[in-house]
Amino acid sequence: MEDQFEQIIREKILSAIDASLPTLTRRDAVIPDIKGKAMAVIGMRRAGKTSFLHQCRADLIAAGRTPAKLLYFNFEDERLGEMQTSQLHLIPDIHLRLFPDPAGEPITLFLDEIQRVSGWEVFVRRLLDTPGYELFLSGSSAKLLSREMATSMRGRAWEIAIQPFCFHEFLLHHGHDIPQNPGTLTSQKNATLDNRFARYLEIGGFPEAQNLIPITRRQLLQGYIDVLLLRDVIERHAVANITALRWLVRRLLGSPAGLFSVTKFSADLKSQGIPISRESLYDFLSHLEDAFLLQTVPIATDSEKRRQVNPRKVYPADTALIPVFDRSGKANTGHLLETSVFIELQRRRAEVAYIKTTHGYEVDFLARYQDGSEELIQVCSSVEDSATLAREVRSLQESAALYPTARQLILTLESRLPFPSAPPAITIQPAWQWMLDFSTALHKA
Repeated sequence: MEDQFEQIIREKILSAIDASLPTLTRRDAVIPDIKGKAMAVIGMRRAGKTSFLHQCRADLIAAGRTPAKLLYFNFEDERLGEMQTSQLHLIPDIHLRLFPDPAGEPITLFLDEIQRVSGWEVFVRRLLDTPGYELFLSGSSAKLLSREMATSMRGRAWEIAIQPFCFHEFLLHHGHDIPQNPGTLTSQKNATLDNRFARYLEIGGFPEAQNLIPITRRQLLQGYIDVLLLRDVIERHAVANITALRWLVRRLLGSPAGLFSVTKFSADLKSQGIPISRESLYDFLSHLEDAFLLQTVPIATDSEKRRQVNPRKVYPADTALIPVFDRSGKANTGHLLETSVFIELQRRRAEVAYIKTTHGYEVDFLARYQDGSEELIQVCSSVEDSATLAREVRSLQESAALYPTARQLILTLESRLPFPSAPPAITIQPAWQWMLDFSTALHKA
C-alpha cells in the first residue's frame, strides 16, 4: 500500500510544481510575520480558502523563493482515501528526494483539506519542530477550527479567516477602480459607488457566484448550504433530528438581523409536532456557527445572566444567502445592509454586541476593537426622513452615556450628499465609504 501511495504522491508533487499559478482576485487577509506557527486558513466552504493558499504561494515566488520549494498538496483525492497518519511523512520525504536543496532554502508546504487524514495534527506538530519547514493549512471550516487546534497543536497554529469578498475585493474582482480617498469623491463618483455597493449587497461575495444570473446563483448557494449541513454538521456531529436542524436553518437565514430565542423556537417546533430539547437546539446553533454559516450577536451587558436570557441577533455569512430563504418577496435592503456591516466588523476582528437601553432604544452594534477603541453603529438605509434620523440619533446619544469614548456612526445605503445635520459627535456616512476607508488604510500600512 505504501508503494502505491508513493507513486500517487510523487505524481501529485510533480504536477503541483509544474502547474501554472491560477489568476485570482487578490484577498485582503494579512499573513503575520511569526515564526514557528502553522498558518491555519479557515472559513465557510467556497469562500476562497484554496485560492488564498495559491495567492500566498505566488507572493513568495514574487519575493524570490524557488517555486519547487513551495509545495501545494491537496488531500481531496479519492486515491488518498485510506491514507494513514503514519504515511504522511511520504510527502516531505518524496519532495526532498525530487528537489534536494544543498543551500538549505526553507520548504513551505500548503496542505489543503489535510483534515481528511485522521491524526494529521501529530504530523503537523512534528514538521513544525523540524528546522527548515513552514506550513499553511486549509480545510473544511468545521473540521479545521482554531478551538480544536488550540488543544491538539498546543498553540502552534495562527488563524487566518477567509470570508466571501469584502466590498474592496468585490470592486477589484470586477475590474472597478478603487478610490484612494473614499471620503473626498465627486457626486458622480459617489453615485457610481452607490450603484456598485447595491449590486454587491445583492450578489454577495462568494467568488463563484459573481457572474451568475439570479436563479443560477440561488441554486449554487443552496448547494453550498446543503453540502455544509451534510458534511460539516450532520455527518460530523452525528445529528439525528435532521428535520429540526433544517427548520432551524430556515428560521435563522430567513430572518437575518433578527432576534432569535432558543426557548421560543423550541416551543414553535413542538407546536408543529417536532419535539426537541433546548439543549439540542443550542448544540445545533453552535455547530452552524462553527461551520461559519452564520454568527450570533449577544446583548451588551456585564451580566452573564442577562446575556443568557436575552435573545441574540443572527447574521448569515454573506448577504447573498438571505434571498435563498427569504420568502417575503421584499427587497429587504435594510437587512442586507446591516448584515454587510456585521460581516465587515468580523473582518476587522471586532468584539460585537447589540445595545438595548433602559428606555427601550436599540443600537445595532457596539464594536470593540483589539486596540481598545470602540464604535457605536446604527445602520439605516436612509436618513432623509427627519423622524427616522431623530430615532437613530436618540438611540446613539443614550448609548453614548454608557460608552462615552466610543465613536458614534450612522451608516447608510447611499451617499446622497449633503446628509441632514446631526449632533457634532455623530458621523453620518455611506456604509461603503466606511468599509473602503478601512481597506485603504490596510493596503497603505
